[in-house]
Amino acid sequence: MSEGIKIVTIGGGSSYTPELVEGLIKHYEELPVRELWLVDIEEGKEKLEIVGNLAQRMIQKAGLDIKVHLTLNRREALPGADFVTTQLRVGLLDARAKDERIPLSHGVLGQETNGPGGLFKGLRTIPVILDIVNDIKELCPDAWLINFTNPAGMVTEAVLRYSDHRKIVGLCNVPIGMEMGIAKLLDIDHSRIRVDFAGLNHMVFGLDVYVDGVSVKERVIELLADPSNSSFVKNIEGLGLEAEFIRALNVITCPYHLYYYKSAEMLEKELANFKEGTTRAEVVKKLEEELFELYKDPELAIKPPQLEERGGAYYSDAAVRLISSIYNDKRDIQPVNTINNGAIANIPFDSAVEVSCLITKDGPKPVINGHLPVAVQGLVQQIKSFERVAAEAAVTGSYDTALLAMTINPLVPSDTIGKAILDEMLEAHKAYLPRFFAKAQA
Repeated sequence: MSEGIKIVTIGGGSSYTPELVEGLIKHYEELPVRELWLVDIEEGKEKLEIVGNLAQRMIQKAGLDIKVHLTLNRREALPGADFVTTQLRVGLLDARAKDERIPLSHGVLGQETNGPGGLFKGLRTIPVILDIVNDIKELCPDAWLINFTNPAGMVTEAVLRYSDHRKIVGLCNVPIGMEMGIAKLLDIDHSRIRVDFAGLNHMVFGLDVYVDGVSVKERVIELLADPSNSSFVKNIEGLGLEAEFIRALNVITCPYHLYYYKSAEMLEKELANFKEGTTRAEVVKKLEEELFELYKDPELAIKPPQLEERGGAYYSDAAVRLISSIYNDKRDIQPVNTINNGAIANIPFDSAVEVSCLITKDGPKPVINGHLPVAVQGLVQQIKSFERVAAEAAVTGSYDTALLAMTINPLVPSDTIGKAILDEMLEAHKAYLPRFFAKAQA
């Protein structure tokens, strides 16, 4: 590895990028970044320039020698990269709005990474990520791909299954958000906490919680039985689970479990937002506009606190913690998306899972958990089946496989409704789904 580190961020014009830059500045001594390349597409050019200028001001203010490069050509950026991070949104926020609004118009939950919306985000995203993987294999084969792009579990599954690139780690800020939330509940510093995580992305459970190495799970479960403590991530408003249910489940849920354990209430809430024109995509669009106005300010040289409202809290902590642990061979334990290799007995060896791992210079080594608790294993297996079939549909462009994925998702009530949603969403996202339409045009 050459002197200093080269990081390439694809989707560099994202509003989240200042989070990453802040993390790189804070951890510069252990992670000496030499070059940061921010890559985006033509439609993201203006945002890339705004974010790039802010990144340069932040680095200048910190007095560090990190060169920031902006480009619309990822092949120019990749050669010699040590780490490639992906944080892209195929179709931008307009596509997210369709992912939310079309299912809701059929009375089905519309959400970015769950149900039909999660399926279509995967269908649009997986081919793009696989193209990036091909470029990495050609131009920087030793680079680690750190994927933040949702649906992170499905994307990791697709890369493991449809490419031979094994240097991929999927990362999400939900587990670190859960850790921070538990630390806050216990009124202690985050550094004293360890959670044994096992499951899938946005379907992860805390099997045990330790403070200074001693299990405090029972105490945490009791604290979480108070509904006001049941949601750790800002972009899902807390609807408290029933106290008796939390105690009986006896594991710590993540906020996304509300879509499965409180489906009726979440759907009712989303339908109310839909009627008012305030689904999450519309809220985020407004937040993004406000953030980019702030980012334009030539006097601004820090990450503005408003960014945390975007749902990206602890993103830089998770990102930099992981990259530093690989680079420095720290061998600490972190929750990431990686190949199962027997970590969860109920899931195939070659599938992607989100589990606590020992992070080494050779990547994550999953901590063996054995079987998941009986009460949660069925849901996890069902979502894994959905991810597997959805990844296959994304790669093949098969309508039938896409309908299968849609229908086996637990948030879709029937194949007939699933088919109606599938047909409407395929048409709505046609520009970003060439594999599904290539045969029709041939």
